Amino acid sequence: MRRTVIAIACATMLSVTALPAVAAEKTDPRQAAMDAAVAAGIPGMVAVSDDFRGVSGVASIERPGKPDASGRWRIASVSKVFVATLVLQLVAEERVGLDEPIQRLLPGLLPYPEPITVRQLLQHTSGLPRDLLPEDTWSSPAEVDTERFEHFDSDDMIRLSVTKQPLQFKPGTSWAYSNTGYNVLGLLVEKTTRKPLERVLAERITGPLHLRDTSLPRDFPFLIRPAARGYEQLYDAPRGLTDVTTYNYSRYYGAGGMVSSAKDLNRFFEALFGGRLLPAELVAQMKKTVPVDGGMEYGLGLMKLNLKAAGACAEDISIWGHGGDLPGFATLSFHDESGKNVSTLATVDLTASPDATLKRQLPMISEFCSPVPSTRAVAQAPVPSL
Repeated sequence: MRRTVIAIACATMLSVTALPAVAAEKTDPRQAAMDAAVAAGIPGMVAVSDDFRGVSGVASIERPGKPDASGRWRIASVSKVFVATLVLQLVAEERVGLDEPIQRLLPGLLPYPEPITVRQLLQHTSGLPRDLLPEDTWSSPAEVDTERFEHFDSDDMIRLSVTKQPLQFKPGTSWAYSNTGYNVLGLLVEKTTRKPLERVLAERITGPLHLRDTSLPRDFPFLIRPAARGYEQLYDAPRGLTDVTTYNYSRYYGAGGMVSSAKDLNRFFEALFGGRLLPAELVAQMKKTVPVDGGMEYGLGLMKLNLKAAGACAEDISIWGHGGDLPGFATLSFHDESGKNVSTLATVDLTASPDATLKRQLPMISEFCSPVPSTRAVAQAPVPSL
């Protein structure tokens, strides 16, 4: 049940035929794309950029009312960019070495003899296992519902993952997404600062930037002032969607446990790329990427997507950011070199239909270009997330 990719795709049918031709001329393309995703089965969507605040569908399937464009949601793996920023701040302070073995910084945590550097953890080139084994987490859709309040200490998920699984490859020789690795980085921040991760986040990022909607709730399961409720189809028909908004995600505390809003996400990325959180040389290090596939590259906690290479745009446009998947919440937050920012939410993630999965990507793509017309959906670069 843990999502491995967001398949970004484009097709003419996805972008225009969901609306009458006359309406399409009068409707913002980002709004039209959200409406098409809702028509395909996403209960609610939010998209916010510098010049656009749009919603579509409903905030709750139990009552009338639109999503709240100012509301909060679970941003899943977009959390990784925040954690990477904290680690690089410690690098700037010379408290952590970017190419220092994590075994020296966190002795006894990992059972592997091969040295694994901080850089490799940040870039997913460490070879650490991706996640927990099914026996230690969700092994069926129903367990996403029934295991809502399971608590994990900071190192529980790490130890459960690494003591039962070998490395995926020799560190530094390949690339494979690892939530385990980012939980290790979260623990590194805690051990280095001698403070809980959520406090470091507040002192170094959310407080200075006045990100009032952004936090790491850890064991607190409730989502305060949500943009919309999150849902999944966890049981067979005739049973409908299950509300999975209330959840304890301490298992992903460093990899994807944060809550934020579209406004806060856009402000965070603007500050990051504007040099307000890191020295310029470390922002440049974040943007040193390794190839993944089909227009996708990965830096130090940052995804780079070339929309032309991915087949999404005719123009040669590269965007930076991250995607995030948790039950009920699919997030895309991407930004280009000109300063354009967009963050989107869709409120069914893991069990969305293939059609809905494709269409929920188009509000983000439409911020940067007119999606390339095609007679068929073109599978794009995998954008890994939680």
